[in-house]
Amino acid sequence: MVALNQIWHDFLNIIGQEVGSRVVETWLKALVLERWDEQQKTVYIRAPNTFVREWVHNHYLGLFQKNLARLFAVNTVAVVLSEKDLASCQETIVVPARLMIDDTEIANKKNQSVNASYQFDTFVVGPSNSLSYAAAQAVTQRPGFVYNPLFLYGGSGLGKTHLLHAIGNDIRKKYKKLAVLYQPADRFVNEFIHAIRFDKVDLFKEKYHAIDVLLIDDIQFIAHKEQTQEAFFHIFNSLYESSKQLVFSSDTYPKAMHGIADRLRSRLEWGLITDIQTPTIEERVVILKRKAELMGAALADDVACAIAEQHLCNVREMEGVLIRIFAFAALTNQAINVDLVRKIVQRSQLNGGKRALGIEFVAERVAQANNVTLAQLRAKTRSKEITLIRQLAMFMMKKLTEASLQEIGLCLRRTDHSTVAHAVAKIERIYQQDERMKTMLESIERSCGR
Repeated sequence: MVALNQIWHDFLNIIGQEVGSRVVETWLKALVLERWDEQQKTVYIRAPNTFVREWVHNHYLGLFQKNLARLFAVNTVAVVLSEKDLASCQETIVVPARLMIDDTEIANKKNQSVNASYQFDTFVVGPSNSLSYAAAQAVTQRPGFVYNPLFLYGGSGLGKTHLLHAIGNDIRKKYKKLAVLYQPADRFVNEFIHAIRFDKVDLFKEKYHAIDVLLIDDIQFIAHKEQTQEAFFHIFNSLYESSKQLVFSSDTYPKAMHGIADRLRSRLEWGLITDIQTPTIEERVVILKRKAELMGAALADDVACAIAEQHLCNVREMEGVLIRIFAFAALTNQAINVDLVRKIVQRSQLNGGKRALGIEFVAERVAQANNVTLAQLRAKTRSKEITLIRQLAMFMMKKLTEASLQEIGLCLRRTDHSTVAHAVAKIERIYQQDERMKTMLESIERSCGR
């Protein structure tokens, strides 16, 4: 049991670094790691209720599979999510080990990678995303022949992943014989490394060449990985020449991607490129009310406006705030109104919680304080001066926001979140020893309203 407790502790720490402490506090600390079946490579996890169980399954399953497999030192794990003790468990969600290149399912085109909870009719459309939405719907009419490839780009949490899954779900309904695969780019990279390590590159190619609709999320993560790009280049060519549909998402416009081979970048630009922008206040209100409906609750207009006016960077952050409000209201038996919203925001600040500052806003404040621009911090230059200021920005972005290391890295055009972790640790050491730097960083913190 001690070993399991330590593994669970390490898992929560890793997730906190990858996606932020808010996810851990809101969802994962309510879970219990009950048992590890080494023979079956299965993890048994108990949730407090059905809502938490299904939310974790729909939103964080990939994180469980990837990180628990690493912590238990196996290639893949199966996850059993239950809301009861194992002895009395009647209703569970059984999650098979992640599809790998040596699975027997390679030959089976009916993969289950697409998340059924993401549909077009649950996507809130407005001026900030209408073109991307229309293009996403268009490719489902004639996959492989309209807008191929389709490239969606925009900041984190604005709905790119939602649209990718919605495309996959819609195509699967209309064309039941087509093989649809949704794949985050980092998983594609890991799968290719696995293929090389175990001499299964041919099986890797066979799997992807059999796909009819390939949806790659966060394609920027293949940057600076030459072998992976080479493999992806040939997969792209094979699928494109066979009129198979390709859809990609990224936080960056293709031309602005660093570490991508020119011939691959040009292919990413072959089809239609659309961007998703930050929603307006009016769009935020509509999104919040729609999210509340999907959670089975109603949200008054004044409450939705009060939440929308907070300094939230994206839809994911808005959803997180909404969940905390519903949870607080339910636990304290209070009505959801404007006063409650303000109370929760104020309480978060008084308890040392990090204000919902945008990471880009913090980065700009650091840049201004050091007489450089945000563009310079995002550039490839590695001069000592710029590198140090960039590290200062990473440190302050982590300190003042709930952003994950990955989100901070992407904001500054760095794809490896370990670079951010190194920067945060380095500046933390200097901060404790150098009074001048401490004074400067405290001044920047005040300029951010803290």
